[in-house]
Amino acid sequence: MTIRFEKHIEVNDTLTALACLSEYTELSKQQIKKIMQNGAVWLESKYGIKRIRRAKKTLNQGEILHVYYDASIQDSKPPEARLISDEGDYSVWNKPCGMYSQGTKWGDHCSIYRWSEQNLLSQRPAFIVHRLDKAANGLIIIAHKKKTAARFSKMFELHEINKKYKAVVEGLLEDIKLPYEINNELDGKKSISEILTTSLDKNKDQTLVEIKIKTGRKHQIRRHLSELGYPIVGDRLYGAKNIVSNLQLSSVELEFMCPVRSERVKYELK
Repeated sequence: MTIRFEKHIEVNDTLTALACLSEYTELSKQQIKKIMQNGAVWLESKYGIKRIRRAKKTLNQGEILHVYYDASIQDSKPPEARLISDEGDYSVWNKPCGMYSQGTKWGDHCSIYRWSEQNLLSQRPAFIVHRLDKAANGLIIIAHKKKTAARFSKMFELHEINKKYKAVVEGLLEDIKLPYEINNELDGKKSISEILTTSLDKNKDQTLVEIKIKTGRKHQIRRHLSELGYPIVGDRLYGAKNIVSNLQLSSVELEFMCPVRSERVKYELK
């Protein structure tokens, strides 16, 4: 069997997703149920395109069933995330290195939002409100109501959520006056990071950096530290010499006005 393919099947009769995929792919019924649970099957209808997970979902004439199969993705198992706090309308998790913030069209079973949907008691839908690199670890917020997700998204847009990170960089970062602001544009957009503290490890020729960001550009901390001449240990994309270790970047603190309880809250990763 082909280990990677995508098919876009126009539905010509009323039938179940399982029956349709059995007819138009070489996948077994067990494989079909697995890829549906893993988020690799989408239904396009007059209401838009969305993932479907139930094998018994009834399809109607004129709809289009999209399936994206990649054996290596389907065989992947997510590392375990740890629940920090369940606030009902949202939860805070410690996302491990190697887990995605969100899935792709090829599947979402290795994402933090899908992990939260499957492991919270009681189970609730999950909505991504911000992202953390796959290679990084640490605190991430998952909303469980659309209204809550919209409020968090607005808070992030207005920079009302304080985010603090720790990173281990190559080299001894000294002779800078703290706090030290890095104000370098990224992709043509204003980007500001602020180094709060440093702790030198002369034996390893490394520095533990505590840093916060005032903007949220892609890979902002990684790019800023690399441009400064101190790439993060394990950063294969931005110039680290030590690429044997995992990326040494952690989201360690989130502080904001809780949109549910209307009080200031702080979550810390010790």
